[in-house]
Amino acid sequence: MEWGGLLLRWVHIITGIAWIGSSFYFMHLDATLKAISDIPAGKGGETWEVHGGGFYQVRKYLVAPARLPDELIWHKWESYSTWISGFFLLVWVYYLGADLYLIDPAVRALSPAAAAAIGIGSLIVGWLAYDALVKSPLAKNQIALAAVGFAFVVAMAYIYQQIFSGRGALIHTGALMGTIMTGNVFMNIIPNQKKVIADLIAGRAPNPDFGKQAKTRSTHNNYLTLPVLFMMISGHYPLTFTSPYAWVMVGFVLVAGALVRHFYNERHAGRGNHWWTWGVAALAMLAVVAISMISNPQGRERLGLKAVRQPRLAATTQVPKAVDDIITSRCSMCHAAEPVQLGIATPPKGVRLDTPTHIARQAQAIRLQSVLTNAMPPNNITQMTRDERRVLAQWIAQK
Repeated sequence: MEWGGLLLRWVHIITGIAWIGSSFYFMHLDATLKAISDIPAGKGGETWEVHGGGFYQVRKYLVAPARLPDELIWHKWESYSTWISGFFLLVWVYYLGADLYLIDPAVRALSPAAAAAIGIGSLIVGWLAYDALVKSPLAKNQIALAAVGFAFVVAMAYIYQQIFSGRGALIHTGALMGTIMTGNVFMNIIPNQKKVIADLIAGRAPNPDFGKQAKTRSTHNNYLTLPVLFMMISGHYPLTFTSPYAWVMVGFVLVAGALVRHFYNERHAGRGNHWWTWGVAALAMLAVVAISMISNPQGRERLGLKAVRQPRLAATTQVPKAVDDIITSRCSMCHAAEPVQLGIATPPKGVRLDTPTHIARQAQAIRLQSVLTNAMPPNNITQMTRDERRVLAQWIAQK
């Protein structure tokens, strides 16, 4: 399971780099095009670039060239392979490991099958809702469309947080945005390009609306990219997903990411350096940090605020006392609702080992981290002995 997760994540990162790189590159090209005499005014432009010891002359036709070239490079598999690898990673980590990563009984008691069905169904429904918005009369007003789209994503983040664990909620928010982005490519951008090519082959004048629609969707993808990346890495940082206000964080991250992209889009288009966007983006991220602090017992204490009542599962007797003693003495100083280990504000990866119920729920993670490997405790800081690791191994083998 660990190797499968690592290899899938590796592929997902590689394909994501390819997709994001090409997306940013073509947005940059569009912004730097200059009118030339060979292309009618308003129909396209040209830009020159230097890279790798050579010069590149790049032209763009807003609708289509007069003649279809013999060879075309299609930019679609960067998107498709990113989504496919990401979906398999979601299944591998969160659906096959639903009890550990996706389902939090303190939030909602679900079966793994039900949790997976809700997750997959939400991606489908989310895409259909977004697509309907872009095709609605609301799309005539880009600001209004952006506002409704923003509210939709934040609302979905809130819904996810009422159903899944914190990690599951944020990863599904990111997966939803990623699905929208790939859906734009698969369901609109590429089909529209194929319609233009069919018109050229048939000797018809292509409909310019196809290109405009594709460009609108491509722009949406560009502004969603940075927030999606934040959601994808959030699962490694409990300060994000353990907050009961994680859905509010999503809103601020959307604002910050979109503003940073807006700065570069305007800069590359020669419309000036809107430095104010960085200031607002920084404030938005400071708001995220503040939310994480007021969600954390130690942070609230430092700020002089009342403690937030943490939901706790009732203790059970399903863990032998010897195992409970080992975990309590070697692990719970970090993996507790309020860690006492210096430098740790929240339980690493959101994993709590401060009650028998929590310990039993994390049995397979304990097996991987402390039995099959000596990864935990880190650098064996609490000096867990070989005999203690054998006790853990015997307990897990009997489960």
